[in-house]
Amino acid sequence: MSTIRAADALARRLYAAGCRRAFGMPGGEVLTLVDALQDAGIEFVLCHHENAAGFMAEGGHHVDGAPAILVATVGPGAMNGVNVVANADQDRVPMIVLTGCVDADEAETYTHQVLDHRAVFAPITKATFTLTAKAAAVQADKAVRIATGGAGGRAGPVHVDVPISVADAPVADDFVMLPDTAPGSIGAGALATARDCLARAERPIMLAGLDAVRDDAGDAIRAFCEAHQVPLVTTYKAKGLLPEDHALALGGAGLSPLADRHLLPLFRQADLIILAGYDPIEMRTGWRNVWDPAEQHVLDISHAPNTHGMHRAGLEVVAPVGQVLDAMADVSPRPVWSVADARANLRAAFEADDWGPDAVVAVSREVAPRGTIATADSGAHRILLSQMWSCDGPRQLLQSSGLCTMGCALPLAIGAKRAAPDRPVIAFMGDAGFLMVAGELASAAAFGLPVVFVVFVDRSLALIELKQRQRQMSNAGVDFGHFDYAAIARAFGGHGRTVGDRAALRSAMTEALAADTFTVIAAEIDRKAYDGRI
Repeated sequence: MSTIRAADALARRLYAAGCRRAFGMPGGEVLTLVDALQDAGIEFVLCHHENAAGFMAEGGHHVDGAPAILVATVGPGAMNGVNVVANADQDRVPMIVLTGCVDADEAETYTHQVLDHRAVFAPITKATFTLTAKAAAVQADKAVRIATGGAGGRAGPVHVDVPISVADAPVADDFVMLPDTAPGSIGAGALATARDCLARAERPIMLAGLDAVRDDAGDAIRAFCEAHQVPLVTTYKAKGLLPEDHALALGGAGLSPLADRHLLPLFRQADLIILAGYDPIEMRTGWRNVWDPAEQHVLDISHAPNTHGMHRAGLEVVAPVGQVLDAMADVSPRPVWSVADARANLRAAFEADDWGPDAVVAVSREVAPRGTIATADSGAHRILLSQMWSCDGPRQLLQSSGLCTMGCALPLAIGAKRAAPDRPVIAFMGDAGFLMVAGELASAAAFGLPVVFVVFVDRSLALIELKQRQRQMSNAGVDFGHFDYAAIARAFGGHGRTVGDRAALRSAMTEALAADTFTVIAAEIDRKAYDGRI
């Protein structure tokens, strides 16, 4: 049998999983790995920081469904990626984290840049391996299966530490890909109980989450909700499972107390609550124990048994969302309630003013065509955007919803545009988040990607400043100076516009969506503009 390098065995398995791009920064310890990825047909994309590289990889995953690949060299390179790996763990993103490391024998007497990568990544990954020559093909398959949830449970990151000599070691050209684990199914007794609850329900409601997105359950959810007249609320990352202009769509929920005033009463009034792939890691504490399974029927369809304590359910089913909903499709509906008033009240609650952050969202949504991919950074603007930005399909509003990490919107947008060059992509971020990752504009310029970056300029950490005032604390550490963000864009070879009203934003957004390179639109708004809006 012919031989290949151990790094080739790893790269070929990743290619078989659909991976076509890997993002990172090279170092001497990962040169063989980068070479193997390229030989396998996986483009290595040079970035300017490992944390941003991981978010670019995630952005691509949300477009093509393949596991994200982050490549980092030994020591500081690996450590730079810790944030995005923790984010992938909390946001259930299948990510393969490839780090180079010094050979074990060498590390006994050579300590420069040497630290235990696996000890660092173990608490924030589903698994961590040190690649060995003889088991490289099997380990590669394990890594993919565990990361994608194919071995059971939710998706998440897997770390593979690749010693320098092992990457180059000759191994048998023996491709390994074990059969997928069969998905779970709903048992006959549980199905009978679920069908009976649905048959008797007069006030059913559904809450869908990111596991339903992973299941591609949008069609099943739409058919079920329409057949049984079940209104749908989604988490932020599940927006668009049902087009949000649909009469049964109540939009997203998660971090907005303003939205919760209208949504939480519906869940307290419902007599059947269907949790469709709902993972409460996206939600604020106000969603803890909202319903009472002793008084209400609660069906929880999930990827893994829930041990979070955020809610209880009368019946928990570990199975694909669509499979369970389809098994109840022929039950005769008997709902008697309407959510039209709640839908109208929600729309009124987030009606945009003449100018401010809500107007920025509203105008951008009016100009952007259907199918636009938007990304959101963490901060007050994300809460507003997640309530106001209407999605007509899933995976159209990308964000860090579990970990809520800053600096993600810009690289997420670059990665998404790289994977879907024909789709419009708009990134929304606060000025503080933009300053964290402005250097990655060099990546947008190098790739020639016409991404639109909208910066909410209020010279403040607006959400933290708001919380500071709510606790009657003095202003400290939340305000900063004013900078010319449009000029920064031009310095990197892109377009830059500064706007302060609806007409200027509409013009800038229209031009940016038709541009041949990236554009930064700096939307200047008042401090405290989010008061009463989120």
